[in-house]
Amino acid sequence: MQYQPTQRTTVRRLKKRAVYDKAAVHAILDEGFICHVGFVVESQPYVIPTIYARRDETLYFHGAVASRTLKTLATGVDVCLTVTLMDGMVLARSAFHHSMNYRSVVVLGNARPVQDPEERLLALELITDHAVPGRWDEVRGPNELELKQTSVLALPLKEVSAKVRSGPPVDDDEDYSLPIWAGVVPMETHVTKPLDDGRVLPGVAPPNLARFKRFVKRAD
Repeated sequence: MQYQPTQRTTVRRLKKRAVYDKAAVHAILDEGFICHVGFVVESQPYVIPTIYARRDETLYFHGAVASRTLKTLATGVDVCLTVTLMDGMVLARSAFHHSMNYRSVVVLGNARPVQDPEERLLALELITDHAVPGRWDEVRGPNELELKQTSVLALPLKEVSAKVRSGPPVDDDEDYSLPIWAGVVPMETHVTKPLDDGRVLPGVAPPNLARFKRFVKRAD
């Protein structure tokens, strides 16, 4: 299944990198941690980083009720949300043909405030477990005051496109004879040994790195 490109989400430059396949888009969103949310207030653009989580065709993100960002987005202003994963630096023989291997998603639409108590709690659980799988069941859940201080927004995956670059550099034919190294320098996100906060009770073990499923093969 695919997202139907719209006038706003159709990739026009380097069309071969365009991806509208839902499974591919979901995979990028599920691997990422941070999204950037763009919006405009009184002709002033803002781009704010935040954590998020996906459930089916909805993205959830949250913040303080007092946050200007969350207050503004809750009014239904136009939103542009992006997620980008870096896979490598692409080094060519010419400066012009240097590039990056990446996977990115752009979502356009309008966020809605999540009012239903069950959906709000589910969204907070999804966001928590998106960062650390299984963490929600280990920790103290939010109390009534904390819930009152937290705003949750939902953004539907309707106008969506992805863009992906992979593979080696593509040089001009005449440049292949130059004595210059060219290729890809891979880049990976990985987890390392957990560092406790100095107040962990005796006998309490740190999380197993295998729980970070996205990075289990790359863990130190």
